Amino acid sequence: MAPKSWSAGRKIAVLGAVCALAAAGGVFAATGPLAHASFASEAASPERSTPGLAFPVVAPVKLDVSPANAATQVNPAAPVTLKVANGKIERVALTSGSGDAVKGTLGAGGSSWTASEPLKFNTRYTYTFAVLDGAGRKSNTTRSFTTVSTANEADAAIYPLDGMKVGVAQPLQITFSEPVLNRDAVEKAIKVTSTSGQAGDFHWFSNTMVRYRPEVFWAANSTITMDLKLFGVELGNGQVGNFNKVVTVHIGDKKTAVADATAHTFTASVNDQQVGKWPATMGDTRFPSARGFLVFMEKYRVEHMDASTIGLKPGDPAYYGQLDVNYATRLTPSGEFIHQATDSAMPYLGTANLSHGCIGLGPDGAKWVFDNMTSGDVVQVINTEGDFAAFDDGFGDWNIPWAQYAN
Repeated sequence: MAPKSWSAGRKIAVLGAVCALAAAGGVFAATGPLAHASFASEAASPERSTPGLAFPVVAPVKLDVSPANAATQVNPAAPVTLKVANGKIERVALTSGSGDAVKGTLGAGGSSWTASEPLKFNTRYTYTFAVLDGAGRKSNTTRSFTTVSTANEADAAIYPLDGMKVGVAQPLQITFSEPVLNRDAVEKAIKVTSTSGQAGDFHWFSNTMVRYRPEVFWAANSTITMDLKLFGVELGNGQVGNFNKVVTVHIGDKKTAVADATAHTFTASVNDQQVGKWPATMGDTRFPSARGFLVFMEKYRVEHMDASTIGLKPGDPAYYGQLDVNYATRLTPSGEFIHQATDSAMPYLGTANLSHGCIGLGPDGAKWVFDNMTSGDVVQVINTEGDFAAFDDGFGDWNIPWAQYAN
């Protein structure tokens, strides 16, 4: 009988050891008929939360998306961003409800995406992106958000208009469609420069109207540029600015005048050189002319005047009914003008004040003012018993001390 082979017993022992290891949870490398045919690709298997048998954990992708999903009243100037950790961005699409695509910029290595165009107001956007994790597995995500509604969209009117030529005393005025609570934010969004190098400051006359002027009149024949970056600026109470705009204003010659209620004269100058002096009549003791600087606003070849608009009624000694006056240049919205005196006032030019606050001139003087002076030019009224016109009754900015105006 052949000697008993030890190899069979050894096989049994080895298999026994293998079974013992398996029962005890041990790990070994199998070869031959016991080897696993292949391990599934990590990219084709569910993401692991514990170390795999042969491959390390694939860290889950982390997303940082702004705006948040389903957000409403999103500021259209707010950044739209996608940031990815433990993966990279394959594709991004940001589109409006009408199908308009918003362009964006992909960061290095596909780790981020940022919209490079502003959004529109009152619009729903869909934000779709595909992201790959460290093992190359793709996930697709779709989110949406809605921008600020039309009811919270704030506009503004600017004067002077772009390209307009005005006089040296013309303040810059911005009138907002909604109340402004965040005044500092608005002022920072408006940059004013002048070719003369003059700096100025803002003064708020109400929650909806602000003006800007330098300490002294604008330099003659200079150019002012207003760069308004108000798109997305939060005015307060949920209101958001809806535009950016650049406005250029041209300043003409320095055209000024002095109306003296005691001397009954009107003296005009161009670039500080006197060009004319005419006899005048101004407001009487009941209706004295407003004192201080009055900025020219607009003019009419013929202006219709009605005594009832200043509270006068038939039977009042000052009642003049209705009449038309020639060469009328407006100084205040409340009704002060420079104009050709009425026929009944002509004999009193240069000797007495008998108007209802207006500055009356003879035909030559009134026509010269009408033909040569324009919006933003200025007359200083002196020696009158009248008080200053309300600062917002026309452009009364120059009657406010600079320290108070710029405060």
